[in-house]
Amino acid sequence: MILVGVTVGVAVIVFVTTLINGLQANVIDRTLGTQSHIRVEPEEEVNRPAPAPEGARSLLLEDKRPQRLRSINNWLQFRDALDTLPEVLAVSPVVSGPAYVRRGDVRKAISLMGVDPPRYERIIRIGEHMVAGRFSVSAGDAVVGRLLADELGATLGSKLRLDTPEGGSAVVTIKGIFQLGVRELDLRYVYIDMKQAQALLNIPGGVTLIDLTVSDLFSADVAARRIARLTGLKAESWIETNAQLVNALTSQRIATSMVSFFVAVSVAFGIASVLAVSVTQRTREIGILRAMGTRRGQVLRIFLLQGGVLGLAGSAGGIMVGSFLVWGFNTFGPRLFYIPLSTALIPLTMFAATATGVLAAAAPAWRASRLHPVEAIRYV
Repeated sequence: MILVGVTVGVAVIVFVTTLINGLQANVIDRTLGTQSHIRVEPEEEVNRPAPAPEGARSLLLEDKRPQRLRSINNWLQFRDALDTLPEVLAVSPVVSGPAYVRRGDVRKAISLMGVDPPRYERIIRIGEHMVAGRFSVSAGDAVVGRLLADELGATLGSKLRLDTPEGGSAVVTIKGIFQLGVRELDLRYVYIDMKQAQALLNIPGGVTLIDLTVSDLFSADVAARRIARLTGLKAESWIETNAQLVNALTSQRIATSMVSFFVAVSVAFGIASVLAVSVTQRTREIGILRAMGTRRGQVLRIFLLQGGVLGLAGSAGGIMVGSFLVWGFNTFGPRLFYIPLSTALIPLTMFAATATGVLAAAAPAWRASRLHPVEAIRYV
């Protein structure tokens, strides 16, 4: 019965841990599949009122300064410097700004994205999300989201007119249609050539932001602070941008750890209770063994070994059951995402279950080893 209990407990730990890890990996992959790990932008413009003369009082009514579209000064040097940082995997300068797209009588507000395709695709694998055409943004070409194309009644080869608040205007041809799975992006993003975006937004030779990908996702905020210190620019990580999501994932991870801990405690109490009963039932046998010369350390090891074997055997069964549950979820579940069974989880779970069995057996084993031979033999 205790083996069944250990097996069920380990199976629950394996399945729940795998499920939560798979869910979190899927959420993070979907989130970061449409945005960079770190975004570098110019510092916000602030009001700098002149100080009042000495001995005079100033009455100041100040509104926050509106942020205009600005280029990053010396962005080529910053790009090359960021390329050399060991934690940075990819760097992509982007020209981004508001615009309008028009086809016939239909006019839509969009976000214009001027990119360098080889660099940008190292940040966002947009080529994997193309539903028609290809990711081509040479001069006069554009790539739009599926929802925007539907609202404009446009297909591959359709002509669009782009207008910007800065007075720029151009006609482009749709060379590709993408679907990132995020409504706002599929409805607003229009990718064009970087030089054409610079001309339309009236920032010749400039870029408005630099997107980065780093090697360690969960240290992106640390890398962002370091980049801000090195460049003097505003660097914001995906952790800051998606603070609520990160809090939810952290809470989920804590809840999973608590579930695993209490399941392990239940298993430990089960093993301890069985071995405590075993010591009581075998008190006379233990006394006879002690009278025949069995040392206390040997008695102690007998029960510790029994607890370890219960934990090891139960964990082996639990891993098989847990693996079957994972397979069943991937095969017959909702199939919204795939949960891979980590190979590192198997030995870790077996070690933890075996250690739990040994620790649970410690108290009964200690009691058995302290029994006096004469008193144990006379036990009824």
